[in-house]
Amino acid sequence: MRKKTYLRLVAYQTEQSEKHLNEVRSIYKEMRGYKHDFHHHLQTLKGQLEAGEIERALSYIERLDSQLMHVDTLLKTGNVSLDAILSAKIAQAKAENIAVTVKANVPDHLTISDLELSIIIGNMLDNAIEACCCVSGERFIRIFITMKGNMLYFSMLNTAGTKRRKTGTLFETHKGGVHGFGLRRAEAILEEHGGWVKYNSEDGAFTSEFLVPAVE
Repeated sequence: MRKKTYLRLVAYQTEQSEKHLNEVRSIYKEMRGYKHDFHHHLQTLKGQLEAGEIERALSYIERLDSQLMHVDTLLKTGNVSLDAILSAKIAQAKAENIAVTVKANVPDHLTISDLELSIIIGNMLDNAIEACCCVSGERFIRIFITMKGNMLYFSMLNTAGTKRRKTGTLFETHKGGVHGFGLRRAEAILEEHGGWVKYNSEDGAFTSEFLVPAVE
């Protein structure tokens, strides 16, 4: 890839990742706002019930329930930015009828920036969603994230088609070519922080795994 083209792609993906991160942060703030207002909602309902306005109180509860169904889908991993990234991608996956399970426990402050974390995990999940969409039958993504000492550990298993051929460190896609630029960006960031990443393709499944220093 020519250097100018590569730099343009880097700039474009960085811009898109920043935009995406700002969007999901705003959703997270919205959720926190609803929780902050919970006391006021209870007071309103109490007043309506004490006044005998049962129908009005029920209507109020239905509106609250509808709003909270949207914001309460956010994960709670311990890291606000990771919550936002994963929640947005899980919503994408569920829209494609992909079952997602997540087990994650991460400190709120990491040495990897929010943008870097978004690029790394966002690209890996994009590839997992793409792989799931290419198969019929059961579709799933299983994610495990934890700390091993000062290292952030990430592991993901997702359904996929037939075993893919490897080209360098990456794998061919069902669209032709290889899982290229997005994962190369993720690999570069992990290497900059002294981490490593590996992938494995088998018939019906694909795994992604990385380990990187993340706390001082």
